[in-house]
Amino acid sequence: MAQAKNKPRGSVVRNQLRIIGGRWRSRKLTFIPDEGLRPTPDRVRETLYNWLAPVIAGATCLDLYAGSGSLGLEALSRGATHCHFVDTSGDALKQINSHLITLGATTHGHCHQGTAEDFLLKVSTPLDIVFIDPPFGQGLVVPICNLLAARQLLSEDALIYIETPRQEELSALPRDWQIHREKTAGQVAFRLFRCNRV
Repeated sequence: MAQAKNKPRGSVVRNQLRIIGGRWRSRKLTFIPDEGLRPTPDRVRETLYNWLAPVIAGATCLDLYAGSGSLGLEALSRGATHCHFVDTSGDALKQINSHLITLGATTHGHCHQGTAEDFLLKVSTPLDIVFIDPPFGQGLVVPICNLLAARQLLSEDALIYIETPRQEELSALPRDWQIHREKTAGQVAFRLFRCNRV
């Protein structure tokens, strides 16, 4: 077994995020990995955006638990009008904001530091597409989805993307959310729900 090389003192490890499609297709953006940061894999994002292709142009999006910003940046690349990026990590948001500057998209994306709950309690903009990919194993999905519904922040026929461990139970989601698409990749389940308000 080869010995790992010592990293130069003071060096910073960086990972790369690749935009898959749209006007920034194949652009590579670097980010500093953080504990619990789990960017959505390329193949999952590709499947998701095949699902969203008919509706992404002109959409107002929300990337909760944004992390690397991979979902929201991909949305903007593919024609979304605006995306809010929400995360508790100031470092993560600085990196996303740096990407927005690099891509010339600062008028189309805005970063908000704080909890997902705090953001949903103060925002009033109708949302067309919401990405929910929180840290796993903390029981965050169902409460935040019910808060999103209770605040009536979703536009008519809004779509909600949820990424969870494969075994996580989602039976307590809002009643008017209907499963639109779903797949699994390894131990991860990813689902797209449609808000069918009566």
